[in-house]
Amino acid sequence: MKDLKYLTAYAVPLCAYAGLWLQDIWSFITPIYAFVLVPILELIFPINDANIDEDEKENKASLHWTDFLLYSNVLVVFSLVYFTLQTITNNTLELYEIVGLIFSCGIVIGSNGINVAHELGHRKSRIEQFLGKLLLLPALYMHFFVEHNFGHHLKAATPEDPATAKFNQTLYSFWFSSIFKQYGSAWKIQMDLLKRENKGFFSIKNDMLWYSIFEITYLAVIYGYFGLTGLLVALFAAISGFLLLETINYIEHYGLLRKKKESGRYERVREVHSWNSNHVFGRIMLYELTRHSDHHYRANKKFQLLDYHDQSPQLPYGYPTSMVLSLFPPLWFRIMNKHVPEDQKPASVQLG
Repeated sequence: MKDLKYLTAYAVPLCAYAGLWLQDIWSFITPIYAFVLVPILELIFPINDANIDEDEKENKASLHWTDFLLYSNVLVVFSLVYFTLQTITNNTLELYEIVGLIFSCGIVIGSNGINVAHELGHRKSRIEQFLGKLLLLPALYMHFFVEHNFGHHLKAATPEDPATAKFNQTLYSFWFSSIFKQYGSAWKIQMDLLKRENKGFFSIKNDMLWYSIFEITYLAVIYGYFGLTGLLVALFAAISGFLLLETINYIEHYGLLRKKKESGRYERVREVHSWNSNHVFGRIMLYELTRHSDHHYRANKKFQLLDYHDQSPQLPYGYPTSMVLSLFPPLWFRIMNKHVPEDQKPASVQLG
């Protein structure tokens, strides 16, 4: 029964559906819930750092009803995209209503789409991986599957990882560097994988080529049914969704660095190389993504099995609150820089 709390993750798409139904100022109910109400609730409710016992873990390790909570997000996300397109293209709305509805759709694409895709993308089942890739489609971010699994998890908390924010790097600088470098990295990884199998660019195993085809087809279908307005709505919703992801990427490893060994290789990823948060509402909203250190330690571990580790650096606020703070670089640096472990700061900063 404890797992019923994860039903709360559906509050975000429910808010988005309410915005579509009520419109007017209610068009903004989703961002208000996610980035105003939830941060307030995180300040009120106590932090919960308890881990589940071994018996519970054994029960949840196999197929569990919480897995179906993840799968159903495919229907939730795609139906919301459809109804958002339908509402905006078939009604006369004010500009602020359109902005609110697109942003709300983007938040759902990020939280219930990309975030769940991230979880399913690490599963061993091909069906679950397929569902994960499908959830990346509305964000036009299918390359994330390649780069994240074969790039980020090897290079996290190093200067070579485009998804790791440097100490004193602003969120806005990170958006540009991470988005373009991750896409380039995904292609490089894909071509390396093809080369190992003596396959060429037009091989059926070129997943990146398939992803490009699927995303172009997705946009073409939307243009065919909803016209130019629908295409623009889909594009801006996708951008909102993947900027949400990149903001999470920013706070997950901000300023953390793995040490290089004498051999020139980096030390293995440990619990100290990711920011964690035990703030309850952020944990539930993001399916325990906030226990990020344990995720890097055991990448295919199910979200409800992730553990809290004492040695992991802890964010002073929950993930949703931290995302809001990161939008204001001077405030973010003032709060976060003192929490970055001294031995992981750049040498120039340590000497200073």
